Amino acid sequence: MELRGNWRIPTEILAGAGRIAELPGRVRDAGISRVLIVTDPGVAGLPFFAGIVESFEKAGIATAVFKDVHPDPLAEDVAAGAAAYKAHGAQAVVAIGGGSGLDCGKSVALAVSTSRPLWDFEITLPTPALDSPIPPIFAVPTTAGTGSEVGRASVVIDPAKRRKYILLHAQMLPRLVVLDPELTYGLPPFITAWTGMDALAHSLEAFYGPFYHPIADGIAIEGMRLVKENLITAVNEPRNTAARMNMLAAASMGATAFQKALGAIHSLSHPIGARFHAHHGLTNAVLMPYVLAFNRPCIEPKIAYAAQALGIENGFDGFLNWVLELREALNIPHTLEALKVTPDALEDLAAEAMADPNTPDNPRKADKADMLRILQAAMAGTMGGLGD
Repeated sequence: MELRGNWRIPTEILAGAGRIAELPGRVRDAGISRVLIVTDPGVAGLPFFAGIVESFEKAGIATAVFKDVHPDPLAEDVAAGAAAYKAHGAQAVVAIGGGSGLDCGKSVALAVSTSRPLWDFEITLPTPALDSPIPPIFAVPTTAGTGSEVGRASVVIDPAKRRKYILLHAQMLPRLVVLDPELTYGLPPFITAWTGMDALAHSLEAFYGPFYHPIADGIAIEGMRLVKENLITAVNEPRNTAARMNMLAAASMGATAFQKALGAIHSLSHPIGARFHAHHGLTNAVLMPYVLAFNRPCIEPKIAYAAQALGIENGFDGFLNWVLELREALNIPHTLEALKVTPDALEDLAAEAMADPNTPDNPRKADKADMLRILQAAMAGTMGGLGD
C-alpha cells in the first residue's frame, strides 16, 4: 500500500441533549436572517418540529418550511425545494431529518447555486464550477445512520433511469451540526435498527478499504465499538439518552471514516434501493455478511484486528458470527427476498452495481459475475464458496 492520502476532518458539531436550543442563535450570529428548513413529512409532524420553527422565529429569523421530500429524495424534490428557497429569499438551508431530509437539504443548497443539471456533480466526474457559492447548510439528524450531516455528498434518485446518483461538492459540507439525542426518542425500533446497521456498514467498509488513512481507521474502529455497545440498547430502550447519543456519534463517525472508502455493500445496495425502494440501512444489513464472505481473502487480517479491538473472539469467523447474531437480535431478514428483490432483476442489479462509484474501492476486485454471485448468495441465504 502506498503511504499517501488526502484527509479531511469534518465540521463543527454541537453534541448533547438539548443542544438544538442553541441552533437559532448560532444561525443569527452568522448574519443570517432568512432560512429554509428542509425536512420530510414524518419529521414535520413530530412534536419537537414546531418548537424548532418557533425558536427560529423568536430569534428574529424568517423561516419557511419545505417538507415534500420522498423517503429517497427525487430530483423533482430538489427542484421544488430550490424553488421554495428562492421564493422565500432564503440565505441558508437548515436540513432536519434522516438521510433523506439531510441529502435533499444539501442538494437544494447545491441546486440554487448552479444552472447545471444535478447529475453534472456526480462523484465520478470532475467538479464543475458553480454560478455562485453554495449557501450555508446547518444539519440536524433525527436518525443515527447515514451520517450525511458530516459529508460533502448527497444521494438523489433519477426516477427516469431508476438510478441513485451520488452528488459531491466540498461546499455541501454543513457549516454546523447538532447531534441532539432527544430528537431521536420517537423513532420506531425498526428504524433505529436499520439506521444503526447503516452506521455499522459505513465504519466497516471504511476500515477495510484499501487505502492509507490511519485517521479514518481509528475513527471507524471506535464507530464500530459504539454500535456494538449501544445499538441494541437504543432499540430496546428508546429513551435511553446515552445509547441514543452514542449512536448519533457512531453515525457521524462512520460518515467521517468513509471519506477513505466504501465498497460492495453500498454499490450493491444503491441499485436495490433505486429499483425496489428498500430502506438503505436495511439493505446494507442484509448484504453485509455476504460481502464480508466475498471479501474475506483480502480483508481477513484487518477484520481479525477489528474483532480483537471490539472484544470478539475467533478472528474473522467470530466477527462474521457477531454480525449474524446482531442482525438476528434486530430482526433483520437474512435474504434479499424479504426486500421484494426478484431473481429476474439480479443480472441488471449486478450491472448497475458495476457502474456505482464505490465498486472500484472494494478491497477485492469484482466484476459483474462476482456481483451476481453475491446477489445470488443473498437471495439463497448461503455464503458457501463466496470467498473462493
